[in-house]
Amino acid sequence: MEIGYWIVGGLLAVFYLYAGGKKVAQNQQQLLPMMGWVDRVPMPLVKTIGVLEVLGAVGLILPPATGIAPWLAVAAAAGLVLIQVGGIAVHLSRGEGRLIGLNIGLLVAAAVAVWLGTTWL
Repeated sequence: MEIGYWIVGGLLAVFYLYAGGKKVAQNQQQLLPMMGWVDRVPMPLVKTIGVLEVLGAVGLILPPATGIAPWLAVAAAAGLVLIQVGGIAVHLSRGEGRLIGLNIGLLVAAAVAVWLGTTWL
């Protein structure tokens, strides 16, 4: 279980550090080619989502690595599940059902991280 958590948690952390960092650091025009939904979402909300993704990535790794409040890793993974639920809702509301594959994959991976975290940590 421990190895499984580190694999899933590590991959999720890398993805969310990248995606969240882009949302935090780039403006709407820079994000638009990669994330078409930013044209209809206020940029303060996009930045907030980015910060939450970065915090989720840190929360997946830092607490279990240090042994300080490792339950926070489960909370971080659960938060990432909620972010993906929101992402799926945004895509479906825009008629982009064909684009939710990545969201579903990330949701499942984050749910697996929750499960692994509750059995291991």
